[in-house]
Amino acid sequence: MGAIIGAVLLRRIPLVWLRWMFIALMLLVAVRMVLLEPVRGDQLELSPLVFFGYIALGLIMGIASGLFGIGGGVIAVPALVAIFGISDLVAKGTSLLVLIPTGVVGTIANLRGGLVDLRAGAVVGVAAVAASIPGVALALIMTPRVSSILFAALLVVAAAQLAVKALRAQHKAAGARPSGSTPV
Repeated sequence: MGAIIGAVLLRRIPLVWLRWMFIALMLLVAVRMVLLEPVRGDQLELSPLVFFGYIALGLIMGIASGLFGIGGGVIAVPALVAIFGISDLVAKGTSLLVLIPTGVVGTIANLRGGLVDLRAGAVVGVAAVAASIPGVALALIMTPRVSSILFAALLVVAAAQLAVKALRAQHKAAGARPSGSTPV
């Protein structure tokens, strides 16, 4: 349900807002990952509160998937570790499992809206599948602290790149307006 909501919002929220919302989300997650060191091996009992927490997290992940195209993993791993207290390895594996139905539903919804490049998706998907086995091997040998810091650094670099693109796009749009006009 969240992926469908996110896909609908994608067509209604202005692009400039989407860019800055996504940049802010990545920076918040990066800060959280640096501040929190996951503990490996923690188990979580499934209580009614945890069950409803998982449902809420799934809805948020679905909205993020449909809205930002991130599959929800950027939200799932930090939330599963920080809020639910599970191991970073279990959080990563769970996030990958959740990615399958969320990605399929979000892709179908965005495909209907004409917002999918199937060729690019297939190429990136094949590369991701090929890289997943060495990625899992690295995750198993890395300490949780190193893994968190590397993930946070990746998010900061990606956010910086997106911020530069967003500023350039805004500058270009401002230069394209007739003189004397003001932005709405």
